[in-house]
Amino acid sequence: MKRFHVHVSVEDLNQSISFYSTLFGTDPAVVKSDYAKWMLEDPRVNFAISQRGGKAGINHLGLQTDSDAELEVLHGQLQQADVAAQVEKNASCCYALSNKYWVTDPTGIAWETFHTLGSVPTFNGKAAAAPSESACCSPAETTNVAAKIPVKASSACCS
Repeated sequence: MKRFHVHVSVEDLNQSISFYSTLFGTDPAVVKSDYAKWMLEDPRVNFAISQRGGKAGINHLGLQTDSDAELEVLHGQLQQADVAAQVEKNASCCYALSNKYWVTDPTGIAWETFHTLGSVPTFNGKAAAAPSESACCSPAETTNVAAKIPVKASSACCS
């Protein structure tokens, strides 16, 4: 079974945690100094926010799978759509270790398909850095499918 994933960059983490906890009617499952995540069942969503550089707003969207086999099925579907994917195996990002594929949709929105393998103690699996120094969870470069041109993301850590 898949879970929809939304990652939003925020300016004020505490204020945003309060807002989204009220909206969802529950506290986050994960809270760090620069990140929070709700694993909701109704609707089935992995909703994450972070304060890690980049402008506030939608960071990326995605689909989380329960297995690598399901992830490979999604990757196959993307290949049929003639979309160049950036592959990341055993990637450390957002306090998680995952296998993932990144693409960019025709409007420039980054999409991540991923299977989480476990957790890591830091945001990007490396020594702690200041939040403004290490944006994460976006592709280093993918291809805009509409224009077939490279799209470069700012300060990606997961490449």
